[in-house]
Amino acid sequence: MTIRAGTLWDQVGLWRVRAAPDPDAAPRPIALPVAWDEQAAEALAALAPGSGPVVFPKLAEGWISRLALRGRELGVLADAAAQDGFAHALRALLLARRGAPGAAIWRGEARGGARFVLNLPAFLDAEGGFDAPGYAAAVALAVRALDIWTGAKAPRLCVGFADLAGLLASLGLRYGSAEARAVGAAIAALTRGAAEAESGRLAELLGAREPLALFAPPPPGATVVPGLAEAARAALHEAAASLGLRHQALVALAMPDAVEALLGAETGGLAPAPGATRLALDQHGWVAEVPSRAALRIGRAAAETLLAPVPDTEWRAMAQAAAPFLHLSPPMPVAEAAPARAAPPLPDRVATQPLRPSGSVWRVSVGGHKVVLRTAEDQQGRLSEVTIALTKESAAYRSLMDAMLQAVSIGLASGVKLDSFIEAYAYTRFGPAGAVEGDPAIRRATSVLDWAFRRLALDYLGRRDLGDPSEEDCAPDATGHAAEQLPLLPMDLPSAPSPRVRRRQLKLVG
Repeated sequence: MTIRAGTLWDQVGLWRVRAAPDPDAAPRPIALPVAWDEQAAEALAALAPGSGPVVFPKLAEGWISRLALRGRELGVLADAAAQDGFAHALRALLLARRGAPGAAIWRGEARGGARFVLNLPAFLDAEGGFDAPGYAAAVALAVRALDIWTGAKAPRLCVGFADLAGLLASLGLRYGSAEARAVGAAIAALTRGAAEAESGRLAELLGAREPLALFAPPPPGATVVPGLAEAARAALHEAAASLGLRHQALVALAMPDAVEALLGAETGGLAPAPGATRLALDQHGWVAEVPSRAALRIGRAAAETLLAPVPDTEWRAMAQAAAPFLHLSPPMPVAEAAPARAAPPLPDRVATQPLRPSGSVWRVSVGGHKVVLRTAEDQQGRLSEVTIALTKESAAYRSLMDAMLQAVSIGLASGVKLDSFIEAYAYTRFGPAGAVEGDPAIRRATSVLDWAFRRLALDYLGRRDLGDPSEEDCAPDATGHAAEQLPLLPMDLPSAPSPRVRRRQLKLVG
């Protein structure tokens, strides 16, 4: 495929896959670079407008050529050479997965927020250092692209970065260390300096609208990354030499979305790493726990220490170090970090097998729906955490299941007996239900929760008194209104209520 002959697209080899932005959407044919994975394909499916096939070069060239042409019309790009150089720089930044604009630009939504994200681990150089000059140039390119997109009228832009945690781990730094905070502050200072310097250059072309803040905080005096602190100081000094700025605010972090996934960033902004593994679908469509990209970069031994979850206080310390250089306060991570604990052991090679140090994993299908049950145990071998992954249910159903299992895990950690949860959830009746494949001890279930908690009863309590429900109990509810169904007289009640009758009060309607 050739798009824009003579450009970087000529050298891009593509592979094709079908992907959807979420399980509720119909899959779309996606053509993307051969080095990119299925997660990037899902992100492209979310970023591309419409519901038809997506060809990555064609999709990207749509907004790149539009920005280049508009920049020439606005006078931001002086001539044809500047226009071509601007477009080439955007293509190179995107293909290297170093940076990309927000979803509004991909979809051509004029009223969407002007946002640009830079993927920090992509700026690691071959010697294990940080490409500070390349990063500063990328920040300047992002400011110019956003200014063009807004018609050179917006006083506020949003240039941010992602996956600081992955960068720190790749540099051999523990997230909560003082050295890591110095690097985080220097990255934020470099971002602000480069952004304000570019805003000053735009002000020279189009006119200044804002005075320069002369009392910017100084960056860290030194970091363990060679040249980073010096680059931050140089960028701030260049910005200070401007006679005025074009924008009121430039640097802000946002919650991660499809753009971060497209770039391969595993965390948003300043958020710490959630662990050394991530969930992904294997070749059979099952949810599997695989090493994170950061873990693959640094190796098994280092990942157990550098990617272990950290307490929330360490995130707050990092945010406090970087906040003086941001124009908006950084957002909290989606979920607060758990107390520090050992990360799961990593294999020497990539695998799709569960990596928890203790506990068990069951992969079954209930009524034809794939279910993955994972348990974790404390040092005494007691059940401490329960999670269920579903591969084909709706987002609302999965969210409800996650919330319910999180409540169970909190209860177990607080001393609630497992028997109480088994009594509450065994034989609950809602779809999917029916035959269970993959568990020889439990052949039928009235719901996913029914199978899961009867399996927990077998594994952790040795209870074999919870027999399988009948096929009638696993059948769908009867249809029709009450007048069309036979009355149930008191004399007809069975001596031992069936599971269906016992759990009739709990019913989820999709």
